[in-house]
Amino acid sequence: MLKIMSEFDIKQGLRVVLSKLEEASQRRKPELQCIKPTLVAVSKTKPASCIIEAYEEGQRHFGENYVNELVEKANNPDILEKCKDIKWHFIGHLQSNKINKVLALKNIHMIETVDSQKLATNLNKSWPNFGPPDSKLKIFVQVNTSGEQEKNGIEPKEVGNLVKFILSDCKNLQLHGLMTIGKYGYNPEDGPNPDFLKLKSCRDDVCSNLELDWKSVNLSMGMSDDFEQAIELGSTYVRVGSKIFGYRPKKN
Repeated sequence: MLKIMSEFDIKQGLRVVLSKLEEASQRRKPELQCIKPTLVAVSKTKPASCIIEAYEEGQRHFGENYVNELVEKANNPDILEKCKDIKWHFIGHLQSNKINKVLALKNIHMIETVDSQKLATNLNKSWPNFGPPDSKLKIFVQVNTSGEQEKNGIEPKEVGNLVKFILSDCKNLQLHGLMTIGKYGYNPEDGPNPDFLKLKSCRDDVCSNLELDWKSVNLSMGMSDDFEQAIELGSTYVRVGSKIFGYRPKKN
């Protein structure tokens, strides 16, 4: 009975999130209507059965925060068999000594947390050993928009330099956009989230200075509590966990 209830909750949770995502998209400014947001289901701490359930409901993009957990799930026999088109996003801090573990995974789709020239260089160097010939690894540059010391990400003022470095020196990487986690606990009722505005400003500056089409530089921002506002402000990727899979139990 618990298993059935869990499966039903995941399906229903996914439907509700996708419905709200679509409604938020329709509230966007006209120039943003042409870009459909992508939902990344954050499946950390959840078992393979939950991922399979969401996949069977149509979800394809899944995000994991920890290398060991991603490796375990990406190699899970049931997921390999039943989720052949799954697209894994790594959304946690990636240490250089674990790069090969992640890039070796079947269906690794994107690294959302590139925050230094060193990490970009190492990813660029390693990708040809794992990816299809002449392919590029999709990445986001992670920006610490809130300025919190405990958060990873490059400072907003350094974003342009890192993006320029990636575009000029990392031929095996495809810059897909900018990503932020933002400050936890912000109430959307207090107005537009300053972290979302800051990331959008970073994107505008980068596109202006490097003559890039803003439509080619995606924004990954917004989570379970604020993804609707993030979409309204221009987010093209939202990372939602608890609204789909239920709240995670606190660790003892």
